[in-house]
Amino acid sequence: MPDEKDIDLTNDRPVYVIGGGPGGLAAAAALRQQGVRAVVLEKSESVGASWRRHYDRLHLHTTRRLSALPGLAMPRSFGRWVSRDDVIRYLEKYAEFHELEIVTGVEVSRIEPSGPDWVLHATGGRELTGRAVVVATGYNHTPSLPDWPGRDSYTGELLHAGEYRNAAPYAGKDVLVVGVGNTGAEIAVGLVEGGAARVRLAVRTIPHIVRRSTAGWPAQRTGILVRRLPVRLVDRAGGIMSKVAVPDLTEHGLPRPDTGLYSRVRQGAIPIQDVGLIDAVRTGKVEPVAALEAFEDSKAVLADGTRISPDTVIAATGYRRALEGLVGHLGVLDERGRPVTHRGRAAAQAPGLYFTGFTNPISGMLREMAIDARRIAKSLAKG
Repeated sequence: MPDEKDIDLTNDRPVYVIGGGPGGLAAAAALRQQGVRAVVLEKSESVGASWRRHYDRLHLHTTRRLSALPGLAMPRSFGRWVSRDDVIRYLEKYAEFHELEIVTGVEVSRIEPSGPDWVLHATGGRELTGRAVVVATGYNHTPSLPDWPGRDSYTGELLHAGEYRNAAPYAGKDVLVVGVGNTGAEIAVGLVEGGAARVRLAVRTIPHIVRRSTAGWPAQRTGILVRRLPVRLVDRAGGIMSKVAVPDLTEHGLPRPDTGLYSRVRQGAIPIQDVGLIDAVRTGKVEPVAALEAFEDSKAVLADGTRISPDTVIAATGYRRALEGLVGHLGVLDERGRPVTHRGRAAAQAPGLYFTGFTNPISGMLREMAIDARRIAKSLAKG
């Protein structure tokens, strides 16, 4: 992979791709295939930086065949559910295979239009001019830690899930995991398997749980098939399938949700793909409890008034996109800080500015990044 000294960062109007994760690499490769020069700007020292920070046991919840980026299949040796380390290997190989122009150690702080072009303000006072910009800084960009009352004076150990690597440091400990998305669920299961003395899972909104695969049929393929069906129809079918495939965990503290699966997806809540949570809850190894509301000295205060004293609290409370400083002045973000356009389209008020990787669809994030990359490349090749 070329480094900064090998690439001419002059104002020759390439397409600049901000971010060297899957979305950025896919866009750059697709552009190259269309004969459009693309330069990837990555603030860290290597591609796939966010993947390198994920916990050790993480595997894709999407299949290997449906997770490849444009122009390079994932090796069959990776297995059906690809591990974090193999994703990193794949991204490294992908950049090398496509001979992508990648500049590491360069962070872009602000993007501004300049006539038909775009000016990027970057590390070291650089001002780079490109004909277009693809923002691919990542869905999991900046850890979001709620400002719980008493948080700053809490005397126990509190960390965001982004700091968690594996269960080894928590063997024999009492751990409260806050947040019941896929990350929180998988960390809770990992803690049980790693020998934690007690694992509780704080739940604010009852999640939908689906089997990652049923009789060899992956949930991802179902997600692809239902995306364009009416929400009510999918909600109804999802409810029936859930009762067939997932046991009722009400007596264990995790009742069935009272809202439809696809309705929740449309609101941005992806169902949990089971990698052991169902059995862990059913056997009492993971204990669902009420949502975390506050801290009082060494105690965590739950929404039902219960006060508990875990050794460690792990907050699986998600991430912010953190795009405000970069593009917030351009009118391209909604009230939650998300791009107003997606699926490979530029906003009408910002022609030449594209975003990729800022949704989390049930059809698979990597799959959608690959589709977006091809759309962006075709659009820019025409221009």
